[in-house]
Amino acid sequence: MKAVRFHAHGGPEVLRYQDAPDPVPGAGDAVVRVRACALNHLDLWQRRGMERVRISFPHISGADVAGEVISTPNGEFGAGCRVMLQPGLSCGHCAACLDGCDNECPDYDVLGHRSDGGYAEIVKVPVQNLIAIPDAIGLVEAAAFPLAFLTAWHMLITRAKLRAGEDVLVLGAGSGVGQAAIQIAGRHGARVIATAGTNEKLVKARQLGACHLINHTTEDLPARVREFTHGRGVDVVFEHVGTATWDRSLKSLTRGGRLVTCGATTGHEAGLDLRVLFVRQISLLGSYMGRKAELLRAVRFFFAGDLRPIVDRTFPLAEAAAAHRRLEAREQFGKIVLVC
Repeated sequence: MKAVRFHAHGGPEVLRYQDAPDPVPGAGDAVVRVRACALNHLDLWQRRGMERVRISFPHISGADVAGEVISTPNGEFGAGCRVMLQPGLSCGHCAACLDGCDNECPDYDVLGHRSDGGYAEIVKVPVQNLIAIPDAIGLVEAAAFPLAFLTAWHMLITRAKLRAGEDVLVLGAGSGVGQAAIQIAGRHGARVIATAGTNEKLVKARQLGACHLINHTTEDLPARVREFTHGRGVDVVFEHVGTATWDRSLKSLTRGGRLVTCGATTGHEAGLDLRVLFVRQISLLGSYMGRKAELLRAVRFFFAGDLRPIVDRTFPLAEAAAAHRRLEAREQFGKIVLVC
C-alpha cells in the first residue's frame, strides 16, 4: 500500500509518501480501505516530537478515518460497507471500560498515536471501532467528524454539564474542535460567544450559530465578554488554546463558572491565583477525548443533519506535508482532510 510516514521527528519535510507494508490484522481486528483522513493537532505534535512520548519509526499518523470495510473477523460488517472509525482505542476489559468510561482506560490510546493510523490506503482497527454511515453522508465529512465532535461533546455535555440558557465562550472558533463546540452548544440551547483571530473566521462562526463574536488578537476578551453578558461573565469557557488565552479565559467566567480544557496548542504553562478560584467558586475541568457511547449519541445528530463538520480543504494523501503546513499556519476554518 501507499502511506505517508516519517522516519524521524522534524518539520513537514520529514513526511514521505512511499510504499509501506499492508497492516496485518490481529484477532478482533477489522481492515478498512481508507478514503479520507482528517488532520488534528496531535499529528503535528507527533511529527515534531513530544516530551516523554516515544513512538516507533517509521510512523503513520491519522486518527480521523472514513472508508470501506475490506474484512472483519466474523463478517460483522460486509465487505464494502461504508464506515467511520471511533478514534479511541481501549482494552475493553478493565474497570473503566466495563463502566462505559473507555477514555479513562489505563491503556487508552488514539488511533495513529502509538499505533499506525489513517495516513495510508489501508488501516486496521478493532472491529468495535467501526461505525456504519448512511449513504447520504460523504466520506470526507465522515472523516472530519469523530475526534473533534467527540472531544467537544465530552467537554461540554459530560464534563461541564452544559444547561440550556447558559452562556458559553468558545475559544478558537476556526479549529476543528471550536466549530464543533459552537454547534453542540447551540443545539443544546446555550448562547455562544466565539473568538477567532481574523474577521473572516468570525463571519463563519456567526454562520454556525455564534451569537456574539470577539477578535482575540485585537480586542480585550474579558471586557467584551462582560459587555455581551451585562457584566456577569460566562457560565462555561471552552478552552483548548493554553498559555496564550488562559488568564483571559479565567477572567471571563462568572461566579460559579466552569472552565473546561482539552488542549494547550500555545503552551502548557498556566498561572492561577487560588484566591480567585475559591472566592469566585470556579471549577476547572480537564477533558480528554470522550467515550464511544458519546460518539454514538453525537453521530445521530450528524446523520440527521443537525451537526455538520466544516471541511476547510482537502489534499491528496501524497500532499500531506502541504496539509500540515496549512494547519501549522492556522489558516484553516474547520477540518483539513487527506483523500485517497
